[in-house]
Amino acid sequence: MSKARGILSQSILFSGLPETDINALLSIAIEKPVSTGELIFSEGDSGDGFYVTIEGLIKVYKLSTEGKEQILHMFGPGEPFGEVPVFSGEAFPASAEGIKKSRILFFPRRAFRDLIAQNPSVAMNMLAVLSRRLRNFTVQVENLSLKEVPARLAGYFLLQSEEQNSEDTITLNISKGHLASFLGTIPETLSRMLRKMNEQGLIEVESRKIRILDRQGLEELAEFGKMET
Repeated sequence: MSKARGILSQSILFSGLPETDINALLSIAIEKPVSTGELIFSEGDSGDGFYVTIEGLIKVYKLSTEGKEQILHMFGPGEPFGEVPVFSGEAFPASAEGIKKSRILFFPRRAFRDLIAQNPSVAMNMLAVLSRRLRNFTVQVENLSLKEVPARLAGYFLLQSEEQNSEDTITLNISKGHLASFLGTIPETLSRMLRKMNEQGLIEVESRKIRILDRQGLEELAEFGKMET
């Protein structure tokens, strides 16, 4: 678990913990491989623990009664998911699936709660993560309900630019189909928006590379949702 140890010690959930605490966490963790498209848990399943992604990419999503998928979050290396039931003791409120071949660590709920009872600093880290998740989810709900697709897409590019520490070029680590689902639209609409942004000189698309040509224009689009026709 050498890679898992490194990922855990640098993760947003456990960063800053001493090696003894990382060892304690690894002692209760169960490593699991995940294939592309493999279901990890379904909405309504008992929340008997949570997960941390070691490598790959995991999506958390909900399905409408008509079967339409809405991606809520996507988690890469070092990011926890399914952690809410650790405190609430309730069922998972959404489903999780591997977007690509991945490896994850599973932390059983009872063993983890016993561990944090002895180490409050772990609980404080987790509360900080949950607070950030709540803020991000609030922004996503606002975007889906109040903003049009062009504004959501522009906002996504700006967020990825920030997370990838790149002013002018970002890399899409998910398919356009998954991106469309995350933005609450369909692939055809997403392709049309990408083409329009390209034509208007906001971005340049090269396969999975998105080059930002006009950051101010992209920021205005994310804020106001207006595109030239």
